[in-house]
Amino acid sequence: MTQIILMGGGIFVSVLLLLYLGYQGSQHLIDRYQSSVNETANVGLAELFIFIDPSRLYLLNLVAMFISFFVIWLVAGHWGPAIIGGSLMAFFPRAVYQFLRKQRQDKFMLELPDALNSMSSMMRAGTSTPVAMEMLVAESTGPIRQEFGLLLKEIRVGVDFEDALENMAERMPMDDFKMVVAGMKISREVGGSLAEVLSRLAETIRRKLELEGKINALTAMGKAQGYVMALLPFALGVILFQMEPQAMAKLFDTAWGWAACAVIVVLELQGFFFIKKIVTIDV
Repeated sequence: MTQIILMGGGIFVSVLLLLYLGYQGSQHLIDRYQSSVNETANVGLAELFIFIDPSRLYLLNLVAMFISFFVIWLVAGHWGPAIIGGSLMAFFPRAVYQFLRKQRQDKFMLELPDALNSMSSMMRAGTSTPVAMEMLVAESTGPIRQEFGLLLKEIRVGVDFEDALENMAERMPMDDFKMVVAGMKISREVGGSLAEVLSRLAETIRRKLELEGKINALTAMGKAQGYVMALLPFALGVILFQMEPQAMAKLFDTAWGWAACAVIVVLELQGFFFIKKIVTIDV
């Protein structure tokens, strides 16, 4: 009887310890995830001039995770795909941030040649660099107005012009814009016509954008094939699951089925990665 009591007490204590460790681990993961979402809202979205309450963004993401979990569970009828789908929604805020950041950078680079030409024309007419930037901010819209406006605000509060340019280059870390910043800094240090430098930089960037557009048009079919290759097996799996639910259920009810799913996902990601590397050409 004493051995049974000791054994039961040991099992009870072990279970409590495991529950405590699981609670601490899950709480640590939740805190880290919440801090990551807050950082995305406070720093990442602020750089895009999108201001949203971090707590609201965190709540919306939790709601999206639960909704996706229940929708996938109702459609598939299994816990496995629902857990995977709900877990993937945890990466949704950062994915949206990366998408918005890329779109904003592309729009900025698309409008930059015209902005540089505009500044060059105003400087040739006799205006100074700060005045030309002020006129550019007043006449432009979108990322050009936001970034150059922030540059002027930093200069007004006492930040050195070159430091303000470096801050702008950190917010827009594209090689073409870094070339523009370097050209402006060298022109101020060495001397010469800054208007001529800006005009040549604008022409260089415009030709590069035209070449990148042609390359994107030629590689569009390869990119589409990559997306079709990556999504077709999953779409086919959903169709087969609806046609033969008992046979397809073995993928989620057995260890070998889960292993097959893991191999399929890894091979799909590798294939998509290689196709993307092939069709992605840097100019």
